Amino acid sequence: MNFQRKIYKAGFFLLSFFYIAAGINHFVSPEFYLPLIPDYLPMPRTLNAWAGFFELVLGIGLLLPNYRRKAIWGIIILLLFFVPSHIYFIQIGSCIEGGLCVPDWVAWVRLVVIHPLLVYWASIYRNHKSFSLQVVINTNKK
Repeated sequence: MNFQRKIYKAGFFLLSFFYIAAGINHFVSPEFYLPLIPDYLPMPRTLNAWAGFFELVLGIGLLLPNYRRKAIWGIIILLLFFVPSHIYFIQIGSCIEGGLCVPDWVAWVRLVVIHPLLVYWASIYRNHKSFSLQVVINTNKK
């Protein structure tokens, strides 16, 4: 396997790990996410739990070749649903008392650069079913 293919494959598994870990974190540390949910959205605890659930399920779905394409599109849609939270964070001054505080420019970079890069990262794997979680054992004997 060439180096570029290894990087591509590592990026895929990192993507899956990223969403599985983020999904779990919604349940482990909900206090981090709750203040990021705009006031105009109802039931922030429920929304946080659903976001965590979908991140976890979609991250696992990436590892299942038959569900990979649906998981990719699910991640892209989920990321679009997160845009109001990024905008809300900017509207409240990019700072949550006792929580996340960053300069305004960082919040803007997060919304305008990082968020689209996350969408792109997921989208580059949308047509690939060629690899899965298989342990390859080298049986070549000399």
